[in-house]
Parts: sequence; C-alpha cells; structure tokens
Amino acid sequence: METSYFQGDSVESKRILYTPSDFAKTGLMYLQETGELHAKKPHINKRENLASFLFFIVQSGSGTLTCEEREYSLSQGDCVFIDCRKAYSHRSSSDLWDLRWVHFYGANMNGIYAKYLERCGQPCFHAVDATAFEKNLDELFRIASSEDFVRDMRIFECLTGLLTQVMSQSWQPVKRAVTNLKKQNLTKVRVYLDEHFKEKISLECLSELFFINKFYLTRIFKEQFGVSITTYLLQKKITKAKQLLRFSDNNIESIGIECGLGEPYYFSRMFKKVEGISPTEYRQSWFG
Repeated sequence: METSYFQGDSVESKRILYTPSDFAKTGLMYLQETGELHAKKPHINKRENLASFLFFIVQSGSGTLTCEEREYSLSQGDCVFIDCRKAYSHRSSSDLWDLRWVHFYGANMNGIYAKYLERCGQPCFHAVDATAFEKNLDELFRIASSEDFVRDMRIFECLTGLLTQVMSQSWQPVKRAVTNLKKQNLTKVRVYLDEHFKEKISLECLSELFFINKFYLTRIFKEQFGVSITTYLLQKKITKAKQLLRFSDNNIESIGIECGLGEPYYFSRMFKKVEGISPTEYRQSWFG
C-alpha cells in the first residue's frame, strides 16, 4: 500500500488508504484508512452516512466533536469512537491539534458497538494509557504498508487489540457507581455469587444480605461487571455444567441439580439457550 502525504491550507497529513481482500470484507474486521493529521489552522470536517467506524486520539492541541446533537470538548489524551453512519463533525480550535486515526468496518461491528454502548460507552473518553493506543496505531500503520501475505489477518488482530483497549479504557465503573452517600463497590456481592451460584438466589435475598436497594443493585452490578446478575449466575451454572459433562460420569439429571439448574427439562433448555446444543450433545461432541 502507498502512503499518501497531503499538504493543504488547513491540514497536513500522512495516511494509508487500504483496499482489503474479499475474504477480509466478508469474514473479518477490516481497515479502510489510517493515518495522522496536523492542523495548520482551525478547520472543520463533516461526515454522514459513511459505512465505517472511526477511532481517533488527540495527541496535542484541542477541538470539539459534534454527534447526535451534542458537542464534546476534546484535548490531549481524549479519544473518540463513533459509528460514522450517523452525522458527525470535528473541529480543531485555535490550539491546533494533532490526531491519529483509523477508519474500519466489518460484519460484526454492529454487535461490538452495541456492546460498547451497553457498557456505558460514550462518543469520547479520556485515555487511561494513551501510549497503548499509539503503539497499536503504529503497528496498524506498519502492517498496512507491508507486503505481508497474511496482512489482513494481522490487521484484524490489531483492530481487535484496539477495540479491547477501547472497551477497557472507556469503561470506568468506579466513577459511575456513586450513591448519595458514598461509592458502592459490589465485589463482595460477586464473591458471594461465585460461592453460592448453585443455590436459589433472588434479588430480594441479595438486597437484604448486603443492605442494598434491589433496583440500585441491579443497575450498579451491570455497570461494574458488564452483565446482569441473572446472566452472571447463568454463566456460572453453565460453566460448572460443562466441567461436569466433560470430566465426570454423572448423569444429566444429577448434573442439572448440582449446578442449580434443576430438573432435566429445564437444565437442557437453559443449556441449549447458552451453548446452542443440548447437554447430551455437548458431552457426545467431546467423547463421540
């Protein structure tokens, strides 16, 4: 891929316009464009209906992002992650900024972005570790400009790493888990669930045990751990069931009871809901 250099009145930039393979377009997250930009004077960029997702980090200077009828102030260390199918614009201030960016897409990006929003993701956030993003973007640029015959796979790996950093650094549950009196950390609740997941546990029980309003408990648990209490318990039960199905001779009925999923019909239904196959099919897939 050729590196393009652009010198204009408003900006100077270095970028790679990337053309992915058909394989990448149908099976992977794939790169569309990546590069860096230096503003030479205040300017504005506007886009809409672009089949792309954009991540950029402000390396120096300041500006604003406007999307979904809200304006966000940006300065050094701030990151943007948005769906470009919705109208947006970004503008450099008189404190001229330097940006590093990447445009990318993929069939699974809708689900990934939905999870980002579910985990309280915002259009912009401040990087906890800006160096991690910069290293990732450096590597992405290097791979895209190489002749590596598995380049699309390496780009996919790099984009996955970028999104992992986005999810990790944008999610700061401690800042959100605030009561009227103090911050509420629910680690003790999670430890209790880990130890007692086989038992019948209700929100009312947890509320009384930990002296927390059940509606507040439901909301803050999901903010802190990324899943609801119900989903967390089900995942623990199913994981235990898989261990017993693979590494014990216990019959299906006893496994369901031991995992807290009850009678065979209910156990089988819930197992299939999570794994896509019945407990019997799961066991047979490992042992034939």
